[in-house]
Amino acid sequence: MNLEVSSNLSKASKTDSLSDTIDYVQLQSIVRREMAIRSKLLEHVAKRIIDSIMNEVKMVEKVKVSVSKKNPPIGGDVAEVRVRMKRKR
Repeated sequence: MNLEVSSNLSKASKTDSLSDTIDYVQLQSIVRREMAIRSKLLEHVAKRIIDSIMNEVKMVEKVKVSVSKKNPPIGGDVAEVRVRMKRKR
């Protein structure tokens, strides 16, 4: 799983204050919570992660999520499949 978020961080770069930036612990918590829910589709997991981040972390302007499954049961010699989704405000 990979996560990329975009935000205007100019204030944080000037103040050096944690309250002026994105809370990475909160992002990790959201991802962990959503990944713990069983789903049939990678697309569903990615959308839940994106929706939760956009709803809970107001500073985030854009989010990109990549979710992978190793050794998918698709009847072929495939090491991994991956879904990438993104959304912006």
